[in-house]
Amino acid sequence: MADYPEKLQDLLDTLALLPDRGDRIQMLIDLAERFEEVPESLARRPFPEEHRVPGCESEAFVWAEPQDDGTFRYRFAVENPQGISAKSLAVILDQTLSGLPPDEIARVPSDLIYDVFGNELSMGKSMGLMGMICKLQSETKKAAAS
Repeated sequence: MADYPEKLQDLLDTLALLPDRGDRIQMLIDLAERFEEVPESLARRPFPEEHRVPGCESEAFVWAEPQDDGTFRYRFAVENPQGISAKSLAVILDQTLSGLPPDEIARVPSDLIYDVFGNELSMGKSMGLMGMICKLQSETKKAAAS
């Protein structure tokens, strides 16, 4: 098992308390309903291609917004209105990783998605969701270097 940052581990522990797959799905849908799109002050449509998550069926985009303390707030756009998994992952990543040091972000494994969604994901969905984590990490690295 991976050594996740505390807030992320707490969320995973909560998901683990839901043995019924339907309950887990409902929690993830509830999270997706809390999705807030990237503010226009940071990005506007059409979103820059350099922020697009490669291979994501939900057409997700990721930004690492610098904070005064040297950390980042994670912002997302999900262009597919049916992109519930991408939206719920965006909420999870923002709520549990925003404000952490870049080195902690770099250590989050992309296969985290299986701990969140289970092993029943299609190959395409798995690749897109893992891509969101990888893009978040690359945006963090790029923003921290500038």
